[in-house]
Amino acid sequence: MKIDTENHFATEAFIDALYRNPGYPRFVDDPETGERRVYHSPHYWQPFGAALVNRLLDLDEARLAAMDAIGVDMAVLSHTAPTPEQLEPKLATAIARDANDKLAAAIDRHPDRYLGFATLGPREPEEAVKELERCVKELGFVGWNTHSNFGDSYLDDKRYWPILAKCEELGVPIYLHPTFPIIPQLTDYGLALAGPGFGFGIETSLVMMRLIMAGVFDAFPRLTIILGHYGEALPFLIKRVDRSFLQYHVPRGSGSMPALKKRPSEYLLSNMYVTTSGNFFAGAFECTRTALGIEKIMLGTDYPFEDTVESGAFLDSLGLSADERAALYEENPKRLGFARR
Repeated sequence: MKIDTENHFATEAFIDALYRNPGYPRFVDDPETGERRVYHSPHYWQPFGAALVNRLLDLDEARLAAMDAIGVDMAVLSHTAPTPEQLEPKLATAIARDANDKLAAAIDRHPDRYLGFATLGPREPEEAVKELERCVKELGFVGWNTHSNFGDSYLDDKRYWPILAKCEELGVPIYLHPTFPIIPQLTDYGLALAGPGFGFGIETSLVMMRLIMAGVFDAFPRLTIILGHYGEALPFLIKRVDRSFLQYHVPRGSGSMPALKKRPSEYLLSNMYVTTSGNFFAGAFECTRTALGIEKIMLGTDYPFEDTVESGAFLDSLGLSADERAALYEENPKRLGFARR
């Protein structure tokens, strides 16, 4: 079996909300070309054309055909970025619930092909906890897909810890996916610096390190975080992230050095899984396998933002053994509960 752990969708309600949003992100059609753009500031935008939107909205034939093209048996579907999380909190909660209902209906239509990640409005934490419980216990979803920022905050903020606690209690992982960063220095050069090529990964790896430094994994030791793109460069830094804890004689808990129970690398090794999404460099795969082991890597196609055929061809070119392929495609995701409940 081949399980795709990163496969994105959207809903009509979300598309409409982005057109109506007075702030950012929002959709704007170019008056001359009719091209849809998603703006993240007055000068920072990305094309978001009709073909892409149609693929995101389709939860049936086109998506299944793309899966079949590379032999994907089952996909774990998650809401696309930009995200409901950045919208007005009550609106985000309503759109998240609608997205979960739409996804549950698609899973009912194709029960042997789809699993689901919950969408939440985390800036209403109590409502988010209730919705997560509904998604897991009633709808059968297998985790929570969230993003690198919520417009004004990051996931390590203490107001979001009840959601983290509920994920640990329910035994479901969190997929921490990039969205357009809120770090001002990353947006000065628009999409070229802030987008998927650089800024997406930089902010997402920052959030993972903030979770570690905040003591999230000491508080919730069974919590699992999934990162795409081979861990957003963190496997490359697996030893480097420990240097401040090893080189300097600064007491832990002093304010300059968090009072963690372990070294940062130990949390990466124990609490993080990664996926292959959108990174077609053999060196990145080799670094990740060396740092984390094949048992922490899973397939992620990043559909429809990446070419699934290119993704499949790249992985086929790596010359993986039968055991490695079984781990990557089936055993590792099933270990996280990515199977029919």
